[in-house]
Amino acid sequence: MDNSVYKIIELVGTSPTSWEEAAKNAVETASLSLKELRVAEITKLDMKVEKGKVVAYRARVSLSFKYERG
Repeated sequence: MDNSVYKIIELVGTSPTSWEEAAKNAVETASLSLKELRVAEITKLDMKVEKGKVVAYRARVSLSFKYERG
């Protein structure tokens, strides 16, 4: 195993339909600009409520990616 370094960032994904979709949106959006994504951990789930109705599901995601040397 080589010596590797990983960075962990926190993201919040949203979806009008589900927490799963919200988490997926966070990871897939991050993958557009970050390389070597490794692990995504859901750390918190919540909902946005307006006038007594759920209008969005939100997933807080800790996402790790590998640092490139050089």
